[in-house]
Amino acid sequence: MGAGSNTLFRDSGFNGIIIKLGKAFNYIKSLKDNKIEVGAATLDKKVSEFAMENSISGLEFLSCIPGSVGGAISMNSGCYNNDISKIFFSLKAMNSKGKIRIFNKNDIKFKYRGSDFKKDLVILSVIFKGQSGDKNEIENNRINLINKKKVSQPSKIKTCGSTFKNPQNKKAWELIKLSNCQNLVVGGASISTKHSNFFLNNGNATALDIENLVERVQKEVLVKTGINLELEIKIVGNK
Repeated sequence: MGAGSNTLFRDSGFNGIIIKLGKAFNYIKSLKDNKIEVGAATLDKKVSEFAMENSISGLEFLSCIPGSVGGAISMNSGCYNNDISKIFFSLKAMNSKGKIRIFNKNDIKFKYRGSDFKKDLVILSVIFKGQSGDKNEIENNRINLINKKKVSQPSKIKTCGSTFKNPQNKKAWELIKLSNCQNLVVGGASISTKHSNFFLNNGNATALDIENLVERVQKEVLVKTGINLELEIKIVGNK
């Protein structure tokens, strides 16, 4: 794992070994033709900052994505009409036997918040490709996106991030509000008044509180709208 964002660990913990990619996987290098090589543990926002400093456009949206590059690839992270698939060029990954392979753009089929990339492979590094741009314009675009996020989403508060994927042609937060779930509370867990798809730990919530709130919202939305919300967060461990 990288930064662990969009992940909820159950109270019982995880019965196994978790490998967290460390400093050796946290780096950024400039390549030719507006390409950037990035270690899988590098924070997304750092990649966005580096691209700006090197006048490479198209990566500004990464400034709004919490977490690291490896997870961003796995989730096809995105926001504001952009996602990883639009800037992905290639990646280097390793299997459990230590064999390293290169995957190019045509080798991976990305979809909304996911891909067909094999889950038993560990992403080591990624190459992104942007376009040549004006540094000031890129910086202004980054600032606008960051401010847009601050206005619409909770910040500096305990949350797993965006809880549910958006159904086709729908917004998860709208369905939650439409189903009158925005004021639901379970133990120390509640729903953000700023954005209904963000579930909060008010300071003393257990993982079970969060998970029970998630399940309650799923049931209410299904009853009220007929839509079964699919989780975007990853829940790890035995219930």
